[in-house]
Amino acid sequence: MAGATRTARSGAFATRGMDRPVSKKKVKKEVYVDYSMVFVVLFLLVFGLVMLYSTSSYEATLKKGDSAYYLKHQLIPTVLGVGVMIVVSRIPYQIYKKFASIAYVLSIVLVLLVKTPMGMTINKASRWIKIGGVSVQPAEAAKLAMIIALATFISKLSRNITNPKAFWIVLCVPLPVCFLVWKVTSNLSSAIIIFCIAFAMLFISTPGYRRFIAISGSVVGAAAGVVFFVKKAGFNSSMNFRFVRILAWLDPEAYVNDKGYQTLQSLYAIGSGGLFGKGLGESMQKLGFIPEAQNDMIFSIICEELGIVGAIAVMLMFVILIYRMMVIAQNAPDMYGALLVIGVMAHISIQVILNIAVVTNTIPNTGITLPFISYGGTAVLFLLTEIGIVFNVARHIDV
Repeated sequence: MAGATRTARSGAFATRGMDRPVSKKKVKKEVYVDYSMVFVVLFLLVFGLVMLYSTSSYEATLKKGDSAYYLKHQLIPTVLGVGVMIVVSRIPYQIYKKFASIAYVLSIVLVLLVKTPMGMTINKASRWIKIGGVSVQPAEAAKLAMIIALATFISKLSRNITNPKAFWIVLCVPLPVCFLVWKVTSNLSSAIIIFCIAFAMLFISTPGYRRFIAISGSVVGAAAGVVFFVKKAGFNSSMNFRFVRILAWLDPEAYVNDKGYQTLQSLYAIGSGGLFGKGLGESMQKLGFIPEAQNDMIFSIICEELGIVGAIAVMLMFVILIYRMMVIAQNAPDMYGALLVIGVMAHISIQVILNIAVVTNTIPNTGITLPFISYGGTAVLFLLTEIGIVFNVARHIDV
């Protein structure tokens, strides 16, 4: 009887289905697009180009004979980066899992190429390689590679990340890359940023705070010990240049003719800007007083020309950008997507904080650029690639 009933019901449904035409149309899934984040990214890019021209036009005229020299060289990678961002935002982010190991190894290879004939030296710094007539900074590629590699590694470990052995293995993953970036390219600041990105990703994915507090406390204690040692030892001609930077940070006026010069000029620019600034293009410090102002010291020119109000507006844009990425990470469809977004968020927030800290002499001068605004084609290209990954994760959020 039960079988007959089921047959009857099946027949009834079949007959009912024959009465109505079967619709083959699939309901198209709505794609989530974070328009506020799109606006902030485009705003920072355009604002960065405007400030770059304002900051560099005088120096570009003197050295290159073209006031728009730096603007033109930044515009090309910016436009290319926007194109890459759009393409990457359409590529399913899960595909990066397959290339995580390759990305990690390739980042090491690119750093090592700095010491080959492919290496380039700009302003006495050997941090670039030439590929097809284009200069590339391997440290920027290493940041993206580390985000992809660690997101893959941590997501595969999943709950096993709570195991002490797994925790320390993950923490050691970025160390070879950090060491090579530091020693091969003499770029300690980028090495620190890469490790901080890894530390932030591990912190978010691991429950508990004790280990992180212990590690952070040890690092802060070691840094304080180095500062105390350098201050007590005093200056001598054979001292490491990074130690001289620490002395200049503690007392920039005492080293006004050396490592303290750029910091003092930056502070003069910030102080002279006042509340509303001197006006766009009206900076005095960019007229040769701040060397290479379009690089890591561009925020001081923003303060001088647009004042504290303009500086706060820029910082607010970065806060909105970081907040929107936080929202995307919280709503990501899986752990891997969330970790990718967290890595990008950590990269941008760390660089913004450190750059502003350097410009205001809160920490020693480390040569860290301001994302999307400072001059640097490789940096803006890889940053926009990272933003494209974030947009792709956002596209997979259920709405």
